[in-house]
Amino acid sequence: MPSPEIADRILAVAAHHGIARARDFADAGIAPLYIKQLCEEGRLIRLARGLYQLPEAAGADAHHDLAEAAKLVPGGVICLLSALRFHNLTTQLPNAVWMLIAHKARTPRTIRLEIVRASSSSALREGIIDAQIEGVSVRITSPARTIADCFKYRRRVGADVALEALQDALKQRLCTPDELMHYAKTNRVAAIMRPYLEAFAA
Repeated sequence: MPSPEIADRILAVAAHHGIARARDFADAGIAPLYIKQLCEEGRLIRLARGLYQLPEAAGADAHHDLAEAAKLVPGGVICLLSALRFHNLTTQLPNAVWMLIAHKARTPRTIRLEIVRASSSSALREGIIDAQIEGVSVRITSPARTIADCFKYRRRVGADVALEALQDALKQRLCTPDELMHYAKTNRVAAIMRPYLEAFAA
């Protein structure tokens, strides 16, 4: 059993990171054995391999799975259906976290992910917002970028989903027609989106 001082350090690391990785504890000089013992005591929760959280914080946010995915794939970006859900632009509940990763990045297998490969490095930088979920910084595509991406990947997410999101985003004023067209051009779907955009914005 870890001493009270070590236990306090473990809990402090978990609190600081929101969702802590095994390496976060290692960087603090804490042995894996103590992490396991605190989990057995119920003072720490093991979310997945190498991921830990305080019991009172676990599942506190409706978007907990996005925070978990962001911790497991630091370079990834939440996108498509998961991003639509975050922005309240769909009523669907994705059964996996949709994540955009670098073209040659290794596919993580620790949690259920729906992987989309970035066609360029700019795809991992443009139209990205930073959200705080359970103390974790999560990179998510913006509403306008998400909608344009849905049109680009309409065969995977469904054209009806993309159209509904476009209409709702304009109604809620989450983005402007100009922002939508910017990302539509970037994704080479401007010709497809323009008629719907003009009809919904009228």
